[in-house]
Amino acid sequence: MADIKKQAGQAAEAGTDRGAAAEPQPRSVRVVIFALMVAILLAMLDNMIVAPAMPTIVGDLGGLEHLSWVVTAYTLATAASTPIWGKIGDMYGRKGAFLASIVIFLIGSALSGLAQDMGQLIGFRAVQGLGAGGLMVGVMAIIGELVPPRERGKYMGMMTGVMAVAMIGGPLVGGTLTDHLGWRWAFYINLPLGIVAFFMVSAVLHLPKKRAQGRIDYLGAALLTIGITSFVLVTTWGGTEYDWNSAVIMELIGLGVASLVGFWFVQQKAAEPVMPLHIFRSRNFSLMSVVGFLTGFVMFGAMLFLPLYQQAVQGASATNSGLLLMPMLLAMMAVSMIAGRFTTATGKYKVFPIAGSVLMAVGLFMLAQMDTDTSRVTTGIYMAVLGAGMGCLMQITMLVAQNSVEMKDMGVASSSATLFRTLGSSFGVAIMGALFNNRVQDEMAESAGAGAGGAAKVTEHSAQLDAASLAKLPEAAREAYQHAVSAGTHVAFLLAAAMAVGALIAAFFVKETPLRGAAPGDKTPADNSSADTKPAGDADGDSARGEREKTVAEAV
Repeated sequence: MADIKKQAGQAAEAGTDRGAAAEPQPRSVRVVIFALMVAILLAMLDNMIVAPAMPTIVGDLGGLEHLSWVVTAYTLATAASTPIWGKIGDMYGRKGAFLASIVIFLIGSALSGLAQDMGQLIGFRAVQGLGAGGLMVGVMAIIGELVPPRERGKYMGMMTGVMAVAMIGGPLVGGTLTDHLGWRWAFYINLPLGIVAFFMVSAVLHLPKKRAQGRIDYLGAALLTIGITSFVLVTTWGGTEYDWNSAVIMELIGLGVASLVGFWFVQQKAAEPVMPLHIFRSRNFSLMSVVGFLTGFVMFGAMLFLPLYQQAVQGASATNSGLLLMPMLLAMMAVSMIAGRFTTATGKYKVFPIAGSVLMAVGLFMLAQMDTDTSRVTTGIYMAVLGAGMGCLMQITMLVAQNSVEMKDMGVASSSATLFRTLGSSFGVAIMGALFNNRVQDEMAESAGAGAGGAAKVTEHSAQLDAASLAKLPEAAREAYQHAVSAGTHVAFLLAAAMAVGALIAAFFVKETPLRGAAPGDKTPADNSSADTKPAGDADGDSARGEREKTVAEAV
């Protein structure tokens, strides 16, 4: 351990451009990475576990009319707090911010499990969401501080694997816990995992302490929170709770636009802006923000409509809904790990955003061709193509975004990239959902007519018609609905394919600047001397690299 510190110190004194990851990764850093994997599992697993418990929760607590807020409160709090957590980490230290987010998440989990009515549960879920925002940002920012970009790809590939495990196993674990221990254990299960992550990070991670001279930009944070909340509510309520052209939706859009315009003005004058606008001067960072938004749009939209199609058209059971997505998620996990290791070995990454966008567009176009006769095997192949595309993009976008900023902005870069993906998922679910529902309604009205026996009522809550519910319908109504769902997924996936083409266009303009840090085993300094090879937005690359080497030396 002492030798590692000595090597890192010598490298910093020599002023080399190798980056911290040229040194062997100590055991303590690997332990920290494991703790971060547990933390990301907590944040990703929560909604997946809770979803199967929803019917039981309503039966116990009542409040069916407020059920959607159990998810919405969590999502809103996560999205709104993400940029703030990133800035707090940059100003006051990532370790303290990360540990605080774990504590808040665990408090929210414990209180959610103790909730006695739906109002309490919604409030406690918001507390959980506040912690989850810090977990997501903290994991990526700590990896960004400990591991330079050249080595970072393989670790981010591992994080994608953890996300895939959560998506596959979450519904199964949630259903099992609800059936055997009760719905409250869907929240209590977070406690032992979170405690393990907390003590591992506390004991092993030793990052330099920070104390910023300025104060947090509270006005900017408030305006950004209002703007994010407004648009998330628009995407959540539009077309469901309220018509898209209703006064409530229009007012929310106006409030959101006004808040973000005000936020833009405030950020230009704030001493410590919560989201420094200068990071968007980097072409790569701005392009990766666009690609991340579109990837979130596609990914979560697909995760919503693929199980719906398989349940309604192919007769799959809703109980194992996580398993329905396994071809997509396994392909995503495998390709993400391969991409990370390839990037670490070669330092090349531009091929992955381009290839990923192409694979996403192709996979989505194939999924758009599904009809009532498409087999599960064929659907699985199409999903695997889509998953491979997402695997190329999931963590490479974060890697390039972090490589495009200085070390002092690592937190806000990580939080901004996470925020754009979160917003993309909200818009994707809302817009694809609106197209899907409209097409299903039109098809049912046209093809079923009076002979289907109440087609309009059948499709009023179409997303809730699983295989068991469909079996109870008259044959004419069931067949009409299956054709309508096929038509609905067709337009939804065609829109998603268009979004993937947009991501491809953005990826073509990415400039492949060398990743900071030497290749594994390289004994010579990486050639980063050219002005063209320095990461965009990193005006002080040598200083950042020296700071990173010092960080790893102190972390071990």
